[in-house]
Amino acid sequence: MRGQGTKQGAKPGRPKQMPAKKGRANEGRKSGGRAPQLRPIGAIRSVLNTRSQAPMQGIEGAPDAWLEVKPFAAQALDGLVVGNEIIILTWLHRARRDVMRVHPRSDRSRPLTGVFATRSPDRPNPIGLHRVTIRRIAKNRLRIGPIEAIDGTPVLDIKPVIGRSDE
Repeated sequence: MRGQGTKQGAKPGRPKQMPAKKGRANEGRKSGGRAPQLRPIGAIRSVLNTRSQAPMQGIEGAPDAWLEVKPFAAQALDGLVVGNEIIILTWLHRARRDVMRVHPRSDRSRPLTGVFATRSPDRPNPIGLHRVTIRRIAKNRLRIGPIEAIDGTPVLDIKPVIGRSDE
């Protein structure tokens, strides 16, 4: 998450919606032909306030944080228990969406590499993937960690980890 900044003039936060292309026979039938829309289900509340404070990966010394789930999605937490490993999908709202190549791990001695071959937060659709453990559940809030997401990061979804924890 380090180095995550906002491009001059760009509005961080919501993904830019692109109009659906017309005339494609099988596209968009289930969504009424509209472009995909994301609705955050919550937000991260963390002691990390800037990209420069955050480790590049959660396992590299990231703190625990609270995931606050919005009321409309609170019932979806049913079945989660302390100790579960879950995957949090986030919208990296301070990422640059115009970056296509980076030096992996911000190491300029490494060659430029396409962002799809890296874990860089700067990418066309800056979706974060975070494997965490549930430490505590308090109504519509989950204490999770470790997680490198900064305070205010929108949460798109929560998924259970399936399979052995060492896979």
